[in-house]
Amino acid sequence: MSTSPKQNRVVAVVGATGRQGGGLVRSIAADPDGGFTVRAITRDAGSPRAKELAALGADVVTADLDDPASVEAAFTGAYGAFCVTAAQEHPPERETAHAATMAAAARRAGVAHVVWSTFEDTRTFVAPGDDRMPVLPGGYLVPHYDAKGAADAEFAGVPTTFLRTAFYWENLRDGGGPSRGDDGVLTLTLPLGTARLPGIAVADIGRCAHAIFRRPELAGKTVSITGENLTGAELAAGFAAFLGEPVRFQDVPVSAFPAELANMFRFTQDFETAYAGARDPGEVRELHPGLLTFRQWLSETPERTSR
Repeated sequence: MSTSPKQNRVVAVVGATGRQGGGLVRSIAADPDGGFTVRAITRDAGSPRAKELAALGADVVTADLDDPASVEAAFTGAYGAFCVTAAQEHPPERETAHAATMAAAARRAGVAHVVWSTFEDTRTFVAPGDDRMPVLPGGYLVPHYDAKGAADAEFAGVPTTFLRTAFYWENLRDGGGPSRGDDGVLTLTLPLGTARLPGIAVADIGRCAHAIFRRPELAGKTVSITGENLTGAELAAGFAAFLGEPVRFQDVPVSAFPAELANMFRFTQDFETAYAGARDPGEVRELHPGLLTFRQWLSETPERTSR
């Protein structure tokens, strides 16, 4: 029995057991009539997370970004490839090398549409001699942004959508949410001033990537996503509504944070027009109508998001 090419389009997902890749695998698996099947790429196909994806119907294959031949093999025969690097696991230079490996593999395998998860290279916004954001080792300002932005060039000649993501709201659940002070009041502490922070539920990154694969005309375009762009006070208000008690916002100097995070929040403040301004939730909702707001995300969070 023959099937149409549309029904057999394979999307190969790098980092399938991670947050972004896992979100995309689950989004495709939840849409069996959507025209795609998913190939989940992982370094360990026997891991519990990989087995969970296999149970969802994903074809789980093993590849390692330090082994270019394995990546090319994993991409071979795929219509699309989702490419992402793990900033928390590797130094920025290795992220760039991994991006080059994925781009080369997609080129050689003839992948028709790549979605590359990236960020702005903050160095392009800061004039020489501007000391608001001190230069960090390797010449980076915000390494986990800059390495990805610099790696955009590796995808030249590959039909690629550059998916610029945003702050994970999950970071506010995993230790960064409101904490109770000595006075008993919950306080959300962030170095934001009055700036808006683009944020998103990580599952929505995968859902947006899925939507982009449905839109081949987006190859060659940059798509910048957010769930909402919220000030610290607005984030605190969302927590208050969810928790049923007051939550105050406390602004602190960026210097209270480690250097890379300090520069990230300085970029968020000083280049709000370019950063938050490039991310319009209304436009993202046109791409992905089920996009969660911050309060909707909180309501779907199984554990209470406070300490």
